[in-house]
Amino acid sequence: MKRAYKLRAYPTRPQEGRAVRLLADHCDLYNAALQERRDAWRMRQVSIAYGDQSAQLKEIRAADPEGQGRHSFTAQQQTLRRLNVVFAAHFKRVREAERAGQRARRKGEKPRVGRVGYPRFKPYQRFDQVLFVAGNGARWESADGGRWAYASFQAVGRVKVGQHRPVVGRVKTLQLKREGRRWYVIVVTESEPLPLATTGRSVGVDVGVARFLTTSDGEVVANPRFLHAAQQRIVDLQRRKQRAHPGSGNRRRLRRALAKEWRKLRNRRRDFHHKTTRGLVDTCDTLALEDLRVAAMTAAASGTVEHPGRNVAAKAGLNRSILDAGWTQFTSLLVAKAESAGRQVIFVHPGRTSIDCHICGIRCIRPRQEVVVCPTHGELDADLNGARNIAARAGLGSGQASAA
Repeated sequence: MKRAYKLRAYPTRPQEGRAVRLLADHCDLYNAALQERRDAWRMRQVSIAYGDQSAQLKEIRAADPEGQGRHSFTAQQQTLRRLNVVFAAHFKRVREAERAGQRARRKGEKPRVGRVGYPRFKPYQRFDQVLFVAGNGARWESADGGRWAYASFQAVGRVKVGQHRPVVGRVKTLQLKREGRRWYVIVVTESEPLPLATTGRSVGVDVGVARFLTTSDGEVVANPRFLHAAQQRIVDLQRRKQRAHPGSGNRRRLRRALAKEWRKLRNRRRDFHHKTTRGLVDTCDTLALEDLRVAAMTAAASGTVEHPGRNVAAKAGLNRSILDAGWTQFTSLLVAKAESAGRQVIFVHPGRTSIDCHICGIRCIRPRQEVVVCPTHGELDADLNGARNIAARAGLGSGQASAA
């Protein structure tokens, strides 16, 4: 299995200048490859693939020895692969939109008019990472019990890295990344899973907004609502930035302060997800979750001019709360930690998990967000009822007792 370690890097001032040049040159390569694909299709209806562009790298490097020729050949290939992934995702969205239109026409409905965005050029400010293959343009020197490790990158140099945890496994790739005024090295290793001892506990997990999660055996984790706590500060900085004169030093300082607030918010949310998932994986053998489509759940409710949406403001607030909870990141971390520990994660269909009674299966009514009322068994906790339905669908029993 692969594991990524994100470590803070501390380049010297000359190294930082060379790193900025590295990102700019790779950005130029990315945009030139994108332009070639656009022109080939518009002028000659020809599709350019990754292999075609990778084969041109030798000529490009020979023609520009002080520019593109200075950098790692394999790192440039990774940048071209990155563009290829973007185009693959674009064509997938196009096919999905076409299938959705065909289904609507078969049902006699009017297809939803939606435009699938074409891959765009990247400005230097938004091209912030370059991937290297370890041993080919990049080398990792572990701290070996000390505080400082070192990462060497072609055309940048030997950069000091703060290694706050051991890097376990064989290093496969190194990624140099810029976040605002900070630099990071992301080390991806390959190692064998280390299964944990069995605990005899198997639960269903219901994620929500009022509570972050509820397990089928009654454990509740509160929702920290990080965005709500930081929203006033972010709104104030955003308003001040909009009023500042474009290109001024004050606007630049406010932009950095705003980026810092968002970075702190992301770090707090990620830290919370890491700790919560670690607690679940350490104490459970099997975990069942709903297979949620968060992107569809957080789609805008504004509608069209002909068919305007309803309760748009309320839906926008719900979308904000769902995205603040970060269910997708939480699920990804849980699956990764479970794989590393030899645990099992089961996904079930999310339909009616909260509204059906977990005891008799009868459809309940939901007078309030936190409760459902069964005609036979009376008032039930909505989140606990949903978690027990999830456990039952995954074959873990009702969740009222631990299932082996």
